[in-house]
Amino acid sequence: MNNEAESLQNMFDHTFADISQTLKTFTPQLKPREVGTITSVATGIAKVSGLPGVGFEELVKFPGDVFGIAFNVDEDEIGVVLLGEHWQLHSGDEVERTGRVMDVAVGDGLIGRVIDPLGRPLDGNGLITASGRLPIERPAVAIMDRSPVTVPLQTGIKVIDALIPIGRGQRELILGDRQTGKTAIAIDTILNQRGQDVLCVYCAIGQRASAVAKTVAVLRGQGALAYTVVVVTEGNDPPGLAYIAPYAATSIAEHFMEKGRDVLIVYDDLTQHARAYRELSLLLRRPPGREAFPGDIFYIHSRLLERATHLREELGGGSLTALPIIETEAQNMSAYIPTNLISITDGQVYLSPSLFELGVLPAVDIGKSVSRVGGKAQRASYRVVAGNLKLAYAQFEELETFARFGARLDENTRKIIEHGRRIRACFKQPEFAPVSVPAQISILLALTEGLFDPIPLEQMQAAEQSVQKAATTIPAAVCGRFATAEQLSDEDRKLLLEIARQALASFQATLTV
Repeated sequence: MNNEAESLQNMFDHTFADISQTLKTFTPQLKPREVGTITSVATGIAKVSGLPGVGFEELVKFPGDVFGIAFNVDEDEIGVVLLGEHWQLHSGDEVERTGRVMDVAVGDGLIGRVIDPLGRPLDGNGLITASGRLPIERPAVAIMDRSPVTVPLQTGIKVIDALIPIGRGQRELILGDRQTGKTAIAIDTILNQRGQDVLCVYCAIGQRASAVAKTVAVLRGQGALAYTVVVVTEGNDPPGLAYIAPYAATSIAEHFMEKGRDVLIVYDDLTQHARAYRELSLLLRRPPGREAFPGDIFYIHSRLLERATHLREELGGGSLTALPIIETEAQNMSAYIPTNLISITDGQVYLSPSLFELGVLPAVDIGKSVSRVGGKAQRASYRVVAGNLKLAYAQFEELETFARFGARLDENTRKIIEHGRRIRACFKQPEFAPVSVPAQISILLALTEGLFDPIPLEQMQAAEQSVQKAATTIPAAVCGRFATAEQLSDEDRKLLLEIARQALASFQATLTV
C-alpha cells in the first residue's frame, strides 16, 4: 500500500510540475471576432449588417448552430442564404464570420451512407468518419490535365449501351416529362456498376421523402449501397440546402476521382436545383431574366458539370461521369433550362411519354437521343453488332407511320417493319434488371442477323430470355475479348450465332441466317 501511495504522489507531483511550467510559458492570444446583427429574416434567407470584411460565399454562423452563405455583398448589408431553418432566427440576433467557405466531409467513411449536404448522417448509423474536408465550390480540372474518353461506362440497358453509349468521364443528360422513367435509368446504371470498380454518388435534390426512401431501399436491397454515397435534400428542406447539394456531392465524388477511382454521379434532378436558385435569387432581389430565372443560371450549371472529366494518367487516371436529370414540360425540349443543359452536356437520353404509354420501357426516343462522346469509347464488338440498328430502326419508324394509313405494302417493306418490331421488342427491358455485356452482344448479334424475325412478337420476351440465359455458356476467353478493343473474329461470330440458334430452336423449327 505504501508503494502504491508513493507512486500516486509522484504522479501527482509530476503532473503539477507540468501544469505550472505550462502556465508560466503560456501567453494568451487575442483573436478579433467580427460580429454583425440580423436586420431581417425571410424563408431561406437573412439580411445581415455589421460585417464589413465578409467575403463572397463566406460561411457565417447564426445562433443555434445555423450556418449561411454570404451571397449578396452590398455596401450596407449582406444577403445570406440560410442552410438551416429560418424560424429560430430573429432580427437583432448576432451573426459571426467563420473566415472559411462552405466545405463537406470526404473519404471512404461516406461509402454506404445517406447524408445531407452538410455531411450530417440521415440513416441512423452513427457519426460519419471522414478523412478530410473539401470546399463544395472547386475550379474544374484544366484542359491540359484531361484525357480523352476511351473507356465505356456500361449501363446494363441494351438500348443505351448499343445506340447511345456513355463513356467514363462523359456528361450525359437524361431528360423527359415527369413519370417517364428518368430516375429508373439512373438507378439501373448504378446497379450495373457492381463488380465494375466504379463508385457511385446519388444526389437527390428536393425530392419527396417517400421517393428517396424507395430509392435507398432499392439500392440496399440490390447490394448497391455498398459502393454508393447518397446525398439527400428533401422537398421541405431550406432552398439553400437544395442549392449546395450537387456541389457538395461533386466534391465527394472528386475526392475519389483524384485517388484514381472511376466515379459515377447522378443529379436527380437539376430542375429542382434551378428552381431553388431562382427562389433564393428572387428573395435576395436579384434581377430576374427569362422565366424569372437569374442571369447566371447557365453559369451555375456549367461550372458544376465541367467538373466531370477523365484525368490524365499522371494525375491518377480517375474519371467522374455525370448523369444529370432534367424534367421537361409537355415534351418541350426547347425550354430555357433543358436547352441550357443540352448545350453543356455531351449528349442526351430523351424519354418519350408516347413510348411510355405504349409500354415500350425504357421509353428512350432513339431519334432524339444522342451521345457525342461515348461512340469513341464503345467497344469494337458493340460497333460490329449494333452498327446498323439505328438506321434500321429509323426506317422502321417512318414506314410504320406510313403503314397506318392502310396503304398496300410490298414484301421488302413488310420485312423492314417486322424486323423493326423485333428491334423494339428487344430493346424493352424491365426495371432494375441490367443485362451483362456478353448477353447484350449475343442478343444484338442475333437481332442484326435476323434470327428473331421468324419468331412471333408475343414470344419475343421468352426468346430473348433464352438467348440471355444461353450467353452464360460463352467461353471465358471470348467474353474477355468483349472488354478489349478487338473486333469480333469470324470464329467468335459463328460461335455466338450457334449459341443463339440453339437457344431459339424451341421457338422456331427452322431459322436461317
